[in-house]
Amino acid sequence: MKRVLLVGGGHAHAWVLREGIPDEVTLVTPYPHHTYSGMLPGYVAGHYTADEIRIDVAALCERAGARLVLGRVAALDAAHRRARLEDGTEIEYDVASLDAGSEAAAPAHALAAKPFEPFMARWEEVRHSLRRVAVVGGGAAGVEMAMAIAHRTGARVTLYSDRPMFRARLAGRIARQLEANGVALRAAAYERGDAGAPPDLVVWTAGASALPWLRTSGLAVDEGGFVLVDNRLRSVSHPEVYAAGDCATLRDAPHPKSGVYAVRHATVLCANLRGADVPYAPQRHALALISCGGRYAIADWGGMSWEGAWVWRWKDRIDRRWVDGFR
Repeated sequence: MKRVLLVGGGHAHAWVLREGIPDEVTLVTPYPHHTYSGMLPGYVAGHYTADEIRIDVAALCERAGARLVLGRVAALDAAHRRARLEDGTEIEYDVASLDAGSEAAAPAHALAAKPFEPFMARWEEVRHSLRRVAVVGGGAAGVEMAMAIAHRTGARVTLYSDRPMFRARLAGRIARQLEANGVALRAAAYERGDAGAPPDLVVWTAGASALPWLRTSGLAVDEGGFVLVDNRLRSVSHPEVYAAGDCATLRDAPHPKSGVYAVRHATVLCANLRGADVPYAPQRHALALISCGGRYAIADWGGMSWEGAWVWRWKDRIDRRWVDGFR
C-alpha cells in the first residue's frame, strides 16, 4: 500500500477523497473545509451563506479513511519525498499530489481575494461600513467581485484594469452590467494615493502567484513558479508527484488558471492516482458564467454570449449541484 500525500483541499482533491483511492492517504490543508470559488461572489453579494459554498473536507476524509492534518506546507523536498509543515512536522510519501491553489499578488495595504477564508473573515468585519471600494483586476474574478460588493453594500465601487481581458462582444455586455450596478471602470493600474478620497477597502483579484515553496521543492516549474506537468498531470521532473488546479501548468497545453479547468482535472487525477493512464486534454471552449451582483449573469462559450436572470439560475443550479455532490 502506497503512502499518498495530498497537499491542499481544492476541487481535485475533494473529488479524489469522494471517489476514494486504495492507499494510505494523508491530506494536509489549512482548513477543514474547501470554499468553492464559483460561489464566492454570490456569498459577497448576499445570495449564499458561508456553509452553502463550502465542501466539508474533514467529513470527506473521515468517509474515505484518510488522515487529515490541518496545517500548511512550508517546504517540499522532492528528491527525498518529504514535506515539512510550518509547525516543523515532516511527512514522507511514496506519491504526492499538489492541489494547493495560488495566492493573489496583493500589496500589504490591500485585501487579497485569495486565500478565501481570510478574505471572508475580513469581509464580514468591514462590509457594513464601506462607502468607497477599489477592486483591482479586470478579469472575471474582478468584475464579479466589484458588482457583488456594489450590490451588497451600495458603496461607490471603482474597478481598476490596465488591460483588456475579454473579447469585444463579451466586454460590451460586462461594461453595461458594471454601469448598471454603479461600478466605475478605470482603464489603468491602481496606484495608492490616486486623486480623490481614499477607498475604505482595496480588494485585490489581479494576478495569481505561485506558492513560494514550489520554487524550492526541486520540481520543475514554469517561469511563474507553478509546477510543470505532463498530460497525465504528473510532474515532468518527478513522476511520483502530481499537480492539479491553479498550482499546475500543463507543459504542452497551457490554459487559464480557473475553476472551470480545475474541475476537469479532478477526474483525470483521481483515475491516475488509482493507477490508470488517462490523458488530460483541456476543453477547446470553456463555459464562462459571470455573476453580475444581483441574480443576473452573463454566459460566454466559444465566442457566443447570453445574459439574463435565467443565466444566473442556470449558474446557480450548476454551482449548487457541484457542492451538494460532496455532502
